[in-house]
Amino acid sequence: MSRRASTSTQGRPGVLVGIGVGPGDPELMTLKSARLISEAAVVTFPLSPGGASLARSIAAGFIRPGTQEIAAEVPMCTDRSPAQKAYDGWAEQIASHLAAGTDVICLCEGDPLVFGSFMYLHARLSPRFPVSVVPGVSSINAGAAVAGMPLAARNEILSILPAPLPDDVLRACLADCSGAVFIKVGRHLARIRALIEAEGLSSQARYVERATMTGERVLTLGEAPHDAPYFSMILVAKGTDPWL
Repeated sequence: MSRRASTSTQGRPGVLVGIGVGPGDPELMTLKSARLISEAAVVTFPLSPGGASLARSIAAGFIRPGTQEIAAEVPMCTDRSPAQKAYDGWAEQIASHLAAGTDVICLCEGDPLVFGSFMYLHARLSPRFPVSVVPGVSSINAGAAVAGMPLAARNEILSILPAPLPDDVLRACLADCSGAVFIKVGRHLARIRALIEAEGLSSQARYVERATMTGERVLTLGEAPHDAPYFSMILVAKGTDPWL
């Protein structure tokens, strides 16, 4: 991707660049991410219907005046059909710029390819246009950092467990790992807390809310609130590495 001028002069298509802007603190963005955003002619990002974009708010200080912005509303609901339709429309908006030879920067919370919405654009557009990805600090890394909690060492296994999964699946995964991160906790907090307590791991668990953002909290599992916000997770460290 060229500096400042992101429009091709030789008939080449533009490049879609997925940029991980990190978990919330703008200072956790990489130097490469900051540079590419500041050079961009077109920036796009997701937002919930009627809401704001966290990804854009993180990167706001690096977006130049006059940069064209494409805000895409993506419904967040159990039925995936509305979201898939939204991704289809969003991809075509981006495609019109890429086809004209203009690079497009897509801002992604955390890391683009770790539970990130960018992967849905990647699947739709990579067969037609060049795509590049700049990794970012994920909420998983951020949660462990703010909790000061090592999750895995040497040959230990770390599992990332989406809380909406059934209890029997989560229990089996938890039994087979040395450390675990429960993500997408939200309304599932009470159920996950009960599961961890039943496994006798409460003392090895921490609840993390809004890691690196305003309102950040790190609590024991017993101190965790009844209702968890979207940006929350539970860390479980089972490792027994004798060198720690």
